[in-house]
Amino acid sequence: MPITLAQVEEARNNIAAVALRTPLVLCNTDAPGHLYLKLENLQPIGSFKIRGAANVMARTPREQLQRGVLTASAGNMAQGVAFCARRMGIPATIIAPETAPAAKIRAVERMGGRVLKVPFAEWWQTFGTRSYPGVDAKFIHAFDDPDVMAGNGTIALELLEDLPDLDVVVIPWGGGGLSCGIAAVLRQRAPRVRIYAVEIETAAPLAASLAAGEPRTVEYQPSFVDGIGSKMVFPNMFERARGLLDGSLVVTLTEAAQAMKLVAERNRIIVEGAAACAVAAALAGRAGSGKVVAIVSGGNIDMDKCAQLVSKP
Repeated sequence: MPITLAQVEEARNNIAAVALRTPLVLCNTDAPGHLYLKLENLQPIGSFKIRGAANVMARTPREQLQRGVLTASAGNMAQGVAFCARRMGIPATIIAPETAPAAKIRAVERMGGRVLKVPFAEWWQTFGTRSYPGVDAKFIHAFDDPDVMAGNGTIALELLEDLPDLDVVVIPWGGGGLSCGIAAVLRQRAPRVRIYAVEIETAAPLAASLAAGEPRTVEYQPSFVDGIGSKMVFPNMFERARGLLDGSLVVTLTEAAQAMKLVAERNRIIVEGAAACAVAAALAGRAGSGKVVAIVSGGNIDMDKCAQLVSKP
C-alpha cells in the first residue's frame, strides 16, 4: 500500500530538527522550458537520505535503539543513519559493498559509524534478510520501509508549496524509496503531475522490469554513478513503482557527466552521479515539457573524481 499523507505530515514533524527544507532553484541552462533543481545535496550529510533515516529513528521506541542501528548502504543511507545515531548517542553499523566509494565511507567513519565492507552479493543479500550475522541491532532499510518512504515524501510537500504548478518530476531510482515516497504524495495531492524514475545505462533494472511487466535481473556495471543502480528491483518495490510512476528514463554515462559539468558551471552546484542522471534526463527532453523538477538527490562525490569528470570537454 502507498504511504498516506498523514504519515508524511507526521514525518515532517519528526525530522524538522534534523533535515533541512532544501531550496528549489532554476537550472541556468539555455534549453527551452523551465528546469528546477531540488537541492537535497545541501542536507547536513549531502543527501536526501537523512529524511528517511531520521523518521525511522524518531518512530522507533528508544529501548529498541539502545543496542544500536544497522543498515546496508553504498554510502548515503549509511551517512544518514550514522549522523542520526551520533545525535542520539547510539552505535551504528554499516554493511557496505566493496565497491563503495572511499569518500562516502570516510564520511561515515567521521560520524562514528562502524563500516563492514563485504562482497557485492553479500551486501545485496542484506537488503532481503534485514540483518547481518553477529550484529544485534535495529535494522533500517535504505528504501523498502514505509517510514523511510514517508520521510522521503516530505520532499513532495515542499515541492508543492514552492512550485504548485509544476508539471513533471524526475527522480533518481536506486531502490525506489525516494521515487515511491515522492510519488505517493503527488498522486494524492497533484495527480496531474507526471513522475519519472531515472536510471543509468549500466544498471537499469526498473526500465527492463516495467517493459517486461515483471521484475527482471540485468547486468550491473560499476561506474561513477554509485548512488543508484543494481541488478534487480525488489518485487514489492516494483509493484509500488508500477502503480505510482509514469515510467523510467535511462541516461548514458556521458549524459550524466555532462549534466554534472553543466550544473557546476552554471549553478555552482556539486552533484554526484545519481543526481546528475535526473538532471540529464530533463536536459535531454525525455521527461517532456513544462515546469520540470529534477531531484538533486545528493552531492557526495570524491572531489578528484568530480574534477576529472567536469574537466572533460
